[in-house]
Amino acid sequence: MPESRPRKKSASLSSATSQTPRRVGGGRWVAPAMIACWLLGLAWIVVYYLVPDLKYMAELGNWNLLVGMGLISLGFVFATKWE
Repeated sequence: MPESRPRKKSASLSSATSQTPRRVGGGRWVAPAMIACWLLGLAWIVVYYLVPDLKYMAELGNWNLLVGMGLISLGFVFATKWE
């Protein structure tokens, strides 16, 4: 049975594999930023419920929940970058 000819490697593939691979994920800062966003968002919501009469908390009203949940959501966005 005849054998098929071997494929030739292209020059672009051989040069790309010789270079150091690039990191796809985030650096060392991603995990601390993720945890900081989660804790800050949780603390924001807890402070809003415990002390609703603070100057800036009272001005925002129920938007404080959106700020806290937004920080927690940002933590989840950082979680997708974490390796």
